[in-house]
Amino acid sequence: MAVRDLYPTSLRLLGRPVLVVGAGEVAARRAKALLDAGAQLSVVAPDAVQSIVELHRAGLLDWQPRRYREADLEGQWFVQTATGDPAVDGQVSRQAEARRIWCVNASDHQESAAWTPSVARLDDVTVAINAGGDPRRAVALRNAVLTALETGQLDSPGSSPLKLRREHAGSVALIGGGPGADDLITVRGRKLLAQADVVIADRLGPRGLLELLEESTEVIDVGKSPDHHPVPQQQINSLLVEHARAGKRVVRLKGGDPYVLGRGGEEAEYCRAHGVEVEVVPGVSSAIAVPAAAGIPLTHRGLARGFTVISAHQDLAELPEGRDHTVVLLMGVATLRRTAVSLATKGRGEGCPVAIIEDGFGAQQRITIGTLGGIADQAEALGVSSPAVVVIGDVVRISPFAPTDFRLAGLSASEHSAH
Repeated sequence: MAVRDLYPTSLRLLGRPVLVVGAGEVAARRAKALLDAGAQLSVVAPDAVQSIVELHRAGLLDWQPRRYREADLEGQWFVQTATGDPAVDGQVSRQAEARRIWCVNASDHQESAAWTPSVARLDDVTVAINAGGDPRRAVALRNAVLTALETGQLDSPGSSPLKLRREHAGSVALIGGGPGADDLITVRGRKLLAQADVVIADRLGPRGLLELLEESTEVIDVGKSPDHHPVPQQQINSLLVEHARAGKRVVRLKGGDPYVLGRGGEEAEYCRAHGVEVEVVPGVSSAIAVPAAAGIPLTHRGLARGFTVISAHQDLAELPEGRDHTVVLLMGVATLRRTAVSLATKGRGEGCPVAIIEDGFGAQQRITIGTLGGIADQAEALGVSSPAVVVIGDVVRISPFAPTDFRLAGLSASEHSAH
C-alpha cells in the first residue's frame, strides 16, 4: 500500500458493533479509543491484560476468553487485530476482506485495508496523522502539531475555541514573558497570548510574538524606559479593568516574571478589587536567566550560598556582606558608579568581580566583565545601556567570558573553597 492510495476519513462508530482480536497492551489502547468513540465493542483472546478484564467486568465491552473464529466477524462494522501473531492477524484480515469489512492489521500495515492514525484532540479539533505506516514518526508529528496549536504557533481559524469560545465575563492574564527571547516564554503563557483579544505589552517582553498575533488582536504598547513612562501605572491598571469588563480576554505581557520587580502584584490587586478575574503565569525571571547567558551561576558550591535580587534604586546598605553573597542588580546602569562605590565596602573591596549583561538572550547581547573599582569607567567607555543585568560577586569568576587572570573555570569545588 502506498500513502497516495489512502483516502483519509473519520468513522462514526457510536452504537455500531466493532471487534478487537487480541487483548494485550496494544489491543487495550485500541479498545479504549474505540470505546471513547461509542463503539459496541467485543474482544476475542484467550488471555487479557488487566485493563481489558476490568472493562469487561464493568460491562463496557464483551470479552470472549478463547481463540478467534471466523464467525466472530458476523455483523461487525470494523475490526482491529492486535494479537502479536502475524499469522492470526493475517487470517483475520483476509477473512474480513472477503466479507467487505474494514480491518486494521496491526502486524502488517502494508497488507492492512485500513490504518489507524496517531490521534490527539484539543477542544473540538481532532488531529489524526498517518506517516507511511511508521507509528513513531506519526506520534512525533502529532505531538508537534498539538503543541503548535496549544501554544498558538499554529492558529485554528473560524469557529475554533482557541479564539472565539469565551466566557461571559472578561479576564486578565498577567504573563511573564521571560528574559526577552521569543522562545523562552512558558507554554502556558504562549497559549494564553494566542487566545488574547487585547494585549497590553511592556517594552522588555518577547516583542517578536506580537507580530504573530491575529490582525483582530488589539495591541496596546505601554513600554517604559529609564526616566520615560509614557503610560502611567494607574492608567495601565485602568486599561486592564476596562477591557476585561468589556468581555475581552486581556493579556498583560511583561518581561521576566510579573512578580519580580514587575509591579505584577499591584496590577493583580487592582483587577481583583474591581471584580476582574486574574490569572498569573510565572515567567523566567531576567534576574536569574540573564546571568546564565554569561555562564554565571548565582550560587556555586564553595563560592556563593545565596543571592539577593534588588533594584539599584533601592538602598544597598543592608545587603549581606562579602563576595560570597551574590548581588543581582536590575535597572542598575544609570546609577552604576554610585552603586559600585557603595558595594565596594562590607567585605567586597574594589577587586570584587562584576559582570554586566546587556540585552540578555537578545540580538544585541553583550557581556562586560571587570571589578567594582573599574566597572563604571569600562561601562562608560563602551557605552553600556539598558536593558542590562549587573552581577556582583565571586561567581562572576566562573564565567567563560571572564579574564583569564581571575577566572576559576578549571578549578574544583574544593579548590574554590580555598580562595
